[in-house]
Amino acid sequence: MRFPSREMVDAVKNSYPAGTRVELVHMEDVQAPPIGTQGTVIGVDDTASVMVMWDNGSGLNVIYDEDIIRKVSDHD
Repeated sequence: MRFPSREMVDAVKNSYPAGTRVELVHMEDVQAPPIGTQGTVIGVDDTASVMVMWDNGSGLNVIYDEDIIRKVSDHD
């Protein structure tokens, strides 16, 4: 895995601030929530992974440049 630049990490943080609602589009992980599951962003870590509290109770992170989410709504 190649780590993203500081600029890319900052860009992801700006795109997905805490409170943003997202929907899972693609994740290749046996523990992944079902496609279409929605959740709330709680932050972005230093590897640009989006930390999501999924509505089904999962806390699995969205890995930068591997998994795909889409915004449902911006944060309040």
